Order: sequence, then structure tokens, then C-alpha cells
Amino acid sequence: MSHEHEHEHGHGHGHAEPIDAEDDRPLSVARRRFLAGMGIAAAGSAAFTVPAAAHDHDHGPARPVNPWGGRDRWFAGDHHIHTKYSPDGQYEVATQVANAREHGLDWVVITDHGGVAHEKFSVDQVAPDIERARAKYRDTLVYQGLEWNIPGAEHATVFLPPGKSTVDILKAFEAAYDGGVLATPVPQGGKGLIARPTSADGEPYALAALRYLEAQVLSGRAEIALMFANHPARRGVNSPHELRGWREAAPGVAVGMEGAPGHQAAGIPTARGGRGGARGYYEASPNQDSFPGYQPTTLENPYRTYGGFDWMTAKVGGLWDSLLAEGRPWWVTATSDSHQVHGDTFVPGTGDHATTGSRGAPVDTGKPQVYGDYWPGGYSSTLVGAPSKSYLDVMRGLRSGKVVAVHGRLIDGLDLRVRSDDDPRGVTVGGRTFVRRGSDVEVVVDVRLARLPNFGGVIPRLAKVDLIGGPVTGPAADRDALSAPGTRVVETFEVARTARGTVRFRHTFRNVERAFYLRLRGSDGNRLTSDGGPVMDVVGDADPWADLWCYANPVFVDVV
Repeated sequence: MSHEHEHEHGHGHGHAEPIDAEDDRPLSVARRRFLAGMGIAAAGSAAFTVPAAAHDHDHGPARPVNPWGGRDRWFAGDHHIHTKYSPDGQYEVATQVANAREHGLDWVVITDHGGVAHEKFSVDQVAPDIERARAKYRDTLVYQGLEWNIPGAEHATVFLPPGKSTVDILKAFEAAYDGGVLATPVPQGGKGLIARPTSADGEPYALAALRYLEAQVLSGRAEIALMFANHPARRGVNSPHELRGWREAAPGVAVGMEGAPGHQAAGIPTARGGRGGARGYYEASPNQDSFPGYQPTTLENPYRTYGGFDWMTAKVGGLWDSLLAEGRPWWVTATSDSHQVHGDTFVPGTGDHATTGSRGAPVDTGKPQVYGDYWPGGYSSTLVGAPSKSYLDVMRGLRSGKVVAVHGRLIDGLDLRVRSDDDPRGVTVGGRTFVRRGSDVEVVVDVRLARLPNFGGVIPRLAKVDLIGGPVTGPAADRDALSAPGTRVVETFEVARTARGTVRFRHTFRNVERAFYLRLRGSDGNRLTSDGGPVMDVVGDADPWADLWCYANPVFVDVV
């Protein structure tokens, strides 16, 4: 079977309007003083730019990225977790970490909401709690991060490994670049630096913020820093050009998005004791800051989840594929966004978060509560390939795209190998390999089927795996492009109901003429469209355990 693709090397670079270096409002003054103390000039449109080639395409001789068959193991984790230090959270750090361990996670990121109170109080308060959790649960990696209000856009996870400068970097970042802080009126001026946290005038601040984080790594103050855009389509405020701009502004930091949001229990019907809402709280409709290209139709609604996954990820040939078709490494994950756990008996404490940065210790009512979340690892998990369970190795695995997003423990693991005669060893998830024009590319997929019951009480059954592929055509002329017309389901592998252990699938792309990418998704087969895709989740009637999916990140194949 021949499969033709087209490819163009090259990347554009975003050019934000410069933030006025002479702005004398308090946040700008504080930011300039901080940067001056580091010996770094205030950020303009070109400050801290890292060439895309350093992290994306290598324009030198072809060489594989993420070689297959190394020492990597899968480590399950969650990069989006809240505590009592969020205005809408309630748990102690130790409670979230303990439950994450119980539900099989190896690593977690504490990401309380950014904002004025969080920057002023909570960052310092949560740090010792995280240190205590690390000491108590030494077999679990506990990262400190925050949920950033991206200026001009949605939320994002930002986090760093433990280090002497971690808290200082997070505080300075939040004070200068959090959309909630920037939109807060200042006493002297009476207005915020931007109109609203999601208004378009915040977009240049977002690019400068990511360059700032990249600068911390380049200067040696942090060994690595990562950003993942959270629930990207929920309110429609993440325009396609913003996603492209973030990746270009800091390719070593802005590496992906939540392919599947948290709050998955929110879809449980009221008749079954649930909230009766939408999975992921994806209940919104367009607002004044939403991208007009996401306008819902009778056939498609970008503001809803599909099989629990964000529309940007779930749609074949959609926005995620439009980025991959440009050759952009952009990874997807799955998280809990755990604030308040469905069926738990606790309610928030009585603290005033706005004035203290904490809601205080939660209160046990003894009565199960109707909430929209699961414990970290209770439903969603992000599997990361890394040689060891260390803070740096897991973050490097995330940055390199060795990632599989899984719901309901649908699978226990996945081994993808993509190879050719020119690269006989091949590469794995998140990798890049090469082939001589006219040669063949072999894809081998080994899926470890679930052996034990998930936390819904059943052993999930994988029904099928889709191999999806599309041409790499180079940078899109339209920065707001949100489709990849050449992407399609190449082959669907069915899994026998009697299958146990590990199942293997093979596909060969023959007589390859042009560069392409491929990716995988799996399903329990319970709810499918006529062409085998995920069905749009129904608000008020979306049992998450009845519709399970997993998505593996792509492999790029260059032609040399």
C-alpha cells in the first residue's frame, strides 16, 4: 500500500508587539527590577528568543529522535491538581498526593490557580506543604507549579523541578505575566494592564512570559520548565495563532495541551447521583473573547468534549492535526483537574482565600457530596516514557513527547516502533525518523491490555486501535488554520474479545515519497460514530466509564 505525503521544512516565528519598557505601572516596575537584578534586559518582542531548530526540526543530517528500545519505562502522572490554596479547591497537598499514590500515579504537579492572592500568599504557603509531602511519600514525585491564567487565552500548567530558585521564579512569573494579575486594577492607575484576563490585548504578555521561562533555563536558574495549555477549547479563547505563537516563542517550554480535560465526573447523570453536567465542565458557548472559527453548528460543537477528549484533539484532521501537519511537535495529555472529588464527604474550609491565600483545612460532613472530579489517577492518567523516576527524567520525557493519554485504565501500556531500512532501530512515541524516497516504513504497535479492574470497578476492554496519518506540508499560510485535510484514519485494528496480555499490530507505508506523521488512538468501542470516531458527549448524560479512549502522541517521518 503506498501512502504519499508532502513536506516542507521551516518554521515561522511569532512577533509580539513589544511591552513598553518604560511603563511605570507597579507590575512593570517590579518586573524590570527583577530582570535587572538578573542582568537581563526587559523583555521586548524579540527578547529571549530561542531558534525553533534548537527544539523542533534539526536542519543538519537526518538523525532519529526518541530511539526505540531504550531503557525507558512508563510512569503515570497528572500535571493538573488543586488544593486549598485555590479559591475553588479544598484539599491538603498531602491528601492529593496520598490519593494519587493509591490510584497508581508516580508523579503529580500541584497547580493552584494563579492570581493576586495566590502570588501574594499561596506560592510561599504551598511550598513547605509540598516539601513535607515529598518527605512523607518518597516514592512519588511532587512538582510545584501553578495554573497560569494565560493573558489573552485560557489556563495552563506551568511547572519546574525542585530547585533553590523554583519558588522565586514562579512568583516573579505570576506577578508579571498572570492574566488575572494583569487585569486587576492597580491603585495608582485605576485600570489593569489588560482589559480582561482573556482579552486579545494580553497576547503579547503571554509570549513574553514564555520567553521569560525559557530564559530561566538558558541562564541556569532552572534546569527545565514546561507549559501545557489546559482545557484548550472549553471557552474557545485559545485561537489557533496563539497556540502556534506559544510554541514558537519558547519551543523548550510550551510543548503541548490537555488532550483530555479533567472534571470527567461532571457528566454523570443526576439519575445516577451525579452532577448532570458536561464532561470537563465543557458547557460554554462563544463569548466576546472566543475565536470566531469555533462557532458551533448543528453537526459539530468545539465547546464540547468527544469521548471525554477536547475537540482540538478528538477531531481527525482538526486543530491538533493542523499543527502536526506543519511538523510542529505538540503533545497531548490527560489530567484530573482535581478540585472536589465526586462522592467525597469533605467540603471547603472556612478560610478567606482572597485575604489569606488559603481556604483552610477542609471539613468532613460525613455525607457524600456531588462534585465533578476524580482523585488524581482515579480516571485520567498521563503515561510518560523515561529512563528513571526522577524529576528531570520525567520532565524530559514530557518535553520529548514520550506520552500516552489514557482514560479509565483502558490500557496498561503501549510500545510503538516506527522504522525503515535507513533507520532499522526506529523510533517511538514523540520521535522523528527518516526514510529514503521510495522506501518503506514499518509500524509495529504492541498494546498491553488491562489486567486489573479500573476504579470504575471493571476490567476495561480495548476494542480497536486506529492508526491515523497525514502529510507534513510545512507552515500554514494562515496562522489561524485549524484543519489538516490530508489527515485520515489509515487503518483500524480490531482487538479480539478473547485477547489477553499483549496484542501486536503491524502496518507498512510502502513506497514513501513525502514526509508524513502518524499517531494512534484506542477505544473501548462503546460509543462510535458511523466512521469509527468519538461521539460528542451529551450534557447531562455522559457516563465517563462507558466511553473510554486513549491517545498516543505522534511520530514524524522525514524523507531524505
